[in-house]
Amino acid sequence: MTSTRFRLSAIALAILTATATATATATATGGAVAQTAAVSAVTSPASYVPPLATAPMNRIVQDNAYKQLDYFFKKLVAEKEAVIIDGYAPFKSGDKFLPGKVAAGLGHVLLNSAKDDPSLPQRLRDYRDIADMTVGMDNHTWGIYYYIGTLVKLKEAGLLEQAVSPATLEKLRKQLDWRTFVTVPQYELINLPTNYYGVAFSIARLRMLMGWEDDSGAKILLDRMLTHYKKYSGKFGFSDETDGEGRFDRYSILLIAEICERFLETGLEPTPELKGLLRKAADIALNVGNTAGDGFSFGRSLGPYGETALVEILSVSAFLDVLTPEEKQYAYAFSSRVAARYMDFWYDPGMNSLDMWGKGRRTDAYRGKHRILGENFSLLHQLIYTNDTWNKAGMKDVAPKADLQAWLDKNRPQFSTTTFAQGEYDRALTIFRDGKHIVSLNIINGGSSQHDNSPYYPLPFAPGIVSGVADSGGTHAQLLPKFTMADGAQLIGAAWIKDIKTRQDGQRYTVSYRQDELDRLGKKGPVKDNRIKLQTTYTLEHGQLTRNDVYTPVGTQEVDKVVLEFASFSEQPTIKGGTVTFAKGDVGEYSVAGLQKCEVAPTNGSKDFMAPYGAMKSLVTCSTGKLTMKEPLTIKWTIKYQ
Repeated sequence: MTSTRFRLSAIALAILTATATATATATATGGAVAQTAAVSAVTSPASYVPPLATAPMNRIVQDNAYKQLDYFFKKLVAEKEAVIIDGYAPFKSGDKFLPGKVAAGLGHVLLNSAKDDPSLPQRLRDYRDIADMTVGMDNHTWGIYYYIGTLVKLKEAGLLEQAVSPATLEKLRKQLDWRTFVTVPQYELINLPTNYYGVAFSIARLRMLMGWEDDSGAKILLDRMLTHYKKYSGKFGFSDETDGEGRFDRYSILLIAEICERFLETGLEPTPELKGLLRKAADIALNVGNTAGDGFSFGRSLGPYGETALVEILSVSAFLDVLTPEEKQYAYAFSSRVAARYMDFWYDPGMNSLDMWGKGRRTDAYRGKHRILGENFSLLHQLIYTNDTWNKAGMKDVAPKADLQAWLDKNRPQFSTTTFAQGEYDRALTIFRDGKHIVSLNIINGGSSQHDNSPYYPLPFAPGIVSGVADSGGTHAQLLPKFTMADGAQLIGAAWIKDIKTRQDGQRYTVSYRQDELDRLGKKGPVKDNRIKLQTTYTLEHGQLTRNDVYTPVGTQEVDKVVLEFASFSEQPTIKGGTVTFAKGDVGEYSVAGLQKCEVAPTNGSKDFMAPYGAMKSLVTCSTGKLTMKEPLTIKWTIKYQ
């Protein structure tokens, strides 16, 4: 691939020789054309094919997920609360969902056992012992939901009395209560995000099914849940993660599917209005569908959770006939790929565990490795109940369609825009499908605690090309120019987005928006700083992503420095002026215009540059020194990928 290198303003370029381990070379001359190095035959994340890609989802789950659960069952029976998983002691980790997740995970083993299985009586006795062991441990919110949902299923299967002793069941009746996190009679959540009304509603309905209370509390909680959803999803139907700050991520799209699931599991039929909202979520899920089994690429709590979220949306959509018969076939094919990917990419047989923490991967702090046992149970639970939903939707043991990529190319739009909110500030998600690459540009405000974390930046996220870093903060502002003002304030264009516009010109798509204030870093929430305005234009086309920023000072502004960083998965860089070419990886070339100097170095395994699915290899840093801004400053970067 050949491209014209962008010249870097009128200021002479300063070239830093990168280290030998990065195999970068620096050139002091300014050639007009930079030749992109040939990318080595290394598998792109987008081209990944799970070994079980052709297997039916039910077979993947039966032959793998249940074996993993059986391993943990036997380990817990042998080691009890002293259990150690890859060097961690889960019951000493403070994981306040763990008792419920243990109950759910091991409950699946019981529920999947044939009634005449000779090992079932011993498993029931072992389950009873473990329930006796965990009943005195802290178990909150989601843990309560997991536990009581399992009790209902055991009751329906006629196994409850054998699986849980009367004394423990009486303790659970008192403990597994939504009132532990909802005030009565105010029906207000106790220091929890508003989506927890859905958890409380589910627990109330499940308590009713256990015969522990009537449906009066559930009715009030249902009203609270739906009122909140309407208030913070507005006319577009996607729930703000905050009370109106404009944070829309994986969970904003998933929540309507969870609500429909809660209806179904407690014997209610989702309303036509809920099904209409679910269809909107299903469209996004289909638009990001792919053959690699990749999931959402933006926001927090990604890794396998970004993948299982899509399966949740699509499985319940299929069951409720929100999908067409043809869409159901290919949504199932994608779901099977996600399950196959989990068993190969995420599960490590050497650890006998899921691995979200090794191999250069990084998670949000609340999913740290101290929660390793609960995370295994949680994800296996998600795979099992979504598989059950697919089975009920008529897809049990059905071979997945082999032409998934061709169907996606033909039937899903190359470019789509989903509006989340409009008003003083706009929020939207644009998705660009470029062959096997899925580019997701999520233009939102991360809000309190997330505004400075790169998974919430308005970036064109795509596996192997551009990723955020969980809990990253603003120290390394991935692909956003960071202005350090003379007074020490650091500003990035991340939060106060207005007037999102999209345009198509043949196979080229543009997305533009403006910010009248930049986001001043350093506080828990975003802070407006109106010294510099920003107009941003993205151009998305085959094999190329371009961002053009025009920064306009209000009056004269003194700037100490401007720094632009790009942490890339590509390796073996060569630098010439403002252009870096890579010999290995999806990104073949990255070029910058508008800054004084660029340099490239290896990340050397730094945790600052780890994505949920693996480590970034190279860091390109472009910058300029002190300047007095009187006129607009244009900063432009282009990524060319294979």
